[in-house]
Amino acid sequence: MQKTLDHIGEGLSVFDARGRLSARNSRFCGLLGLPSDIPVGMPLREILMRQAVQGAFGDVDPIAETHRRLTQFYREVPTTKERITPSGRILQIRRSAMPDGAVLSIYSDVTEIRAGERKLHEARSQAEAANHSKSEFLANMSHELRTPLNAIIGFTEIISQELFGPIANKKYLEYVKDVHSSSLHLLSIINDVLDMSKIEAGKFELAKQPVALLDVLADVIRIVHERASCRGIELVSQSGDEPVIVWADERAMKQIFLNLLSNAIKFSRDGGKIYVRVSGEHAGYIAIEVEDHGIGMNEEEQQRALQPFGQAKPAITGNYGGTGLGLPITKGLVEAHGGTLSIISNAGEGTMVRVMLSMRAVLVDREPKPGFAISEFG
Repeated sequence: MQKTLDHIGEGLSVFDARGRLSARNSRFCGLLGLPSDIPVGMPLREILMRQAVQGAFGDVDPIAETHRRLTQFYREVPTTKERITPSGRILQIRRSAMPDGAVLSIYSDVTEIRAGERKLHEARSQAEAANHSKSEFLANMSHELRTPLNAIIGFTEIISQELFGPIANKKYLEYVKDVHSSSLHLLSIINDVLDMSKIEAGKFELAKQPVALLDVLADVIRIVHERASCRGIELVSQSGDEPVIVWADERAMKQIFLNLLSNAIKFSRDGGKIYVRVSGEHAGYIAIEVEDHGIGMNEEEQQRALQPFGQAKPAITGNYGGTGLGLPITKGLVEAHGGTLSIISNAGEGTMVRVMLSMRAVLVDREPKPGFAISEFG
């Protein structure tokens, strides 16, 4: 049995109810800096005194410290504590009571474990600081870029409409229209980056007001209708007739619908259908669902699609364009309203994105219209 104990990686000691050492292993002696020939039967008081004299408990009065620790030894069980040895190692001590009044102690050297935890904490702190700096940089750069870009968009629009007279060479007019179109596309990307940086930095401010979700959906469908009809894709609204009024940020709600429908159109097959559902009949939740029967995603691709600048199928989605910010921004906007976003998808079978927003009644400045349920995302 003693050979077995000596080959255990942790230190072990057992002191009986009378305060005498009844079992120990060599690891116990090594971790506590005690002689390896400490005999069974040695009093706990003597072992504590040896440690106190060696400075194991710090700069203390050995007699008083020995008495204090001897008094606490049998009282504080079970217990787990840590202390630093004179050599600078971190020792974890776990004590538990045995049925006959004895106390079993397990001693572990956790120096490397604690050092690894500190390094992990420091690395996490550095990563968070770097991410915050990145978000701040993107936000500042986005603002700096949008100012001249808006001027380019304004001037190219004036030129393309020939407000101050016709352009003699029509080729120049085509180039100006291309510049105008490219500028609008670039502004859209910059706005996405700015929104993403605000969401990541926790600085996205919501201007809440009563919002009619079905009206927002109708506006977004009008925006994307031409894009869908060009490919023969039908947008089917399966929402009920009862209006759903929510206390939310209207721009954010419009962005959520626009991103979900744009993605569904982008990855649908020509001639397909996209189903949109808005329902408040989910036991305190509002459900927004956008379903297509396009290329779909497997589980790994779904996780990648929710990462900023991630694309579910880089080799395929490169043909569709986009920065990979649509779903992450949508998820951030939903979570800013206290909701959740989930994806149900299978490769080759299509995708359904479901947004669940919890409802909580709130007081507003004016009375709601009859039949309208005013709620807040909480």
